[in-house]
Amino acid sequence: MSGTVLVLGGRSEIGLGVARRLVGDGLDTAVLAARRSHDLEAEEETLRQAGATTVERVEFDADDVAGHRAFLDDLVERHGRLDVVVTAFGVLGDQQRAEHDAEHALAVLHTDYVAHVSILTHLATLLRRQGHGHLVVFSSVAGVRVRRANYVYGSAKAGLDGFASGLADALHGSGVHLLLVRPGFVIGRMTEGMSPAPFSSRPEQVADAAVAALRRRRGEVWVPGVLRWVYAAMRLVPRPIWRRMPR
Repeated sequence: MSGTVLVLGGRSEIGLGVARRLVGDGLDTAVLAARRSHDLEAEEETLRQAGATTVERVEFDADDVAGHRAFLDDLVERHGRLDVVVTAFGVLGDQQRAEHDAEHALAVLHTDYVAHVSILTHLATLLRRQGHGHLVVFSSVAGVRVRRANYVYGSAKAGLDGFASGLADALHGSGVHLLLVRPGFVIGRMTEGMSPAPFSSRPEQVADAAVAALRRRRGEVWVPGVLRWVYAAMRLVPRPIWRRMPR
């Protein structure tokens, strides 16, 4: 089966894991999009070993929202269509710095929310025009109920979660499917040096769950699944207790 998977955030461990599973299951072309794309040799080799016949590395700056449409138009011109697009870019930021440095807080929100709104809006238009395609969007349990300990990052994920949920409904019946993934704490490069939270997972586990949900055309998936029920209970925690919750 031929087809193209695009990973926006091409050095993301989770995004790469999703792409590796998809090319191993039939898609033959992978596009890794990131800044400093010339440094993605190892990621390219991983996908070739998984079965991709074509792997392209392209420059992509998520924060350059003015360039998003031209970036996608150029990809479609070369590849004809996009079958699966994974939005795997993002930053954690420094919560303590963001509480006193408005520019840093805005930078986190721009990457984790504004840039996603921009690229997903362009992608939705593109895939509607195709009449088919899949979007895989990574939210976080940090956005389900925002904690004082990481409220800048959490608020960005809360916005993204709401936007993606609404976009999924807007795409219903168009032939375009959106999967919203809500992982808990992920033990990987992005969280190196941080103490793992309860119900943590690893990038490979998140990728496994995302691809399994994608194949079943589910609308959302929590990773691990128990977090759906944990956060249903956490919504009821009184605020004086909640504000003392750790990151």
